[in-house]
Amino acid sequence: MTTTVAPPTQDFLREREAVRIRAARPDLAARHDLTSLDGLVAARSDIAAEGDTGSVVAVVLRTFDLAAWVRDTCVFALGVGPEQAADWRTSFTRTVFLAGNPEQLLERFDFAHVADDGSAAWTAPGPAARTSSLRRLLRLYTAPAGVPARPDVLVQIPRAHRPPERPRARRDLYVATADCTISEALVHVNHVLAEAVLDGLVAPGDHLVVHQVPRLAGLPARLATVRVTTEKHFPGRLKAAAGLTEEAPVA
Repeated sequence: MTTTVAPPTQDFLREREAVRIRAARPDLAARHDLTSLDGLVAARSDIAAEGDTGSVVAVVLRTFDLAAWVRDTCVFALGVGPEQAADWRTSFTRTVFLAGNPEQLLERFDFAHVADDGSAAWTAPGPAARTSSLRRLLRLYTAPAGVPARPDVLVQIPRAHRPPERPRARRDLYVATADCTISEALVHVNHVLAEAVLDGLVAPGDHLVVHQVPRLAGLPARLATVRVTTEKHFPGRLKAAAGLTEEAPVA
């Protein structure tokens, strides 16, 4: 018999978002009561008001396939150095998605990682000024359509440079598709994956099974990390937009 975990409660979502903010920006935790929704909203407003300060990554997308993009997002994040990772984490892994063809930009711009098929390219985390010319050249990647349905898919993170003492693990990545556009899903999943890699939850050789579900409810395993946002039509309520489950061994 398959057991399921209770849906994330409002208390759980507030606590997880508070943990995320405290870890990245203790100064915000000192200014706001992160145990309340009002305090979380105020902290988010402070972050938004900071604009282009801090570290940012620019991603150029030609085409988007969720499974391939999940793999390459992890590969990119695994290649970020410790100092860059710390700065990017402080900026809540801020990432800007741009529409363009990476293969036509390789000679003009420096990219830290390019997908094997040339469908996407990532700049290294750094000050916004480093990517200003790229961001002026390209328009934002906008995909207002809903996330298309697709079956569960296994994504294997390349094993190169996997520390021998780190056993290979399996996690499930859940993406909530109800009332969510492709552009929004990009943002949600990007934060979950980038922060999971930087926090050591995802390592080379791991297996991620990607599930698209209407909402993150009735899951078969507990969430180790979750992307928290607000309900579009109920701004006083939080929701789990994406999440990674606790790890399971891989045979």
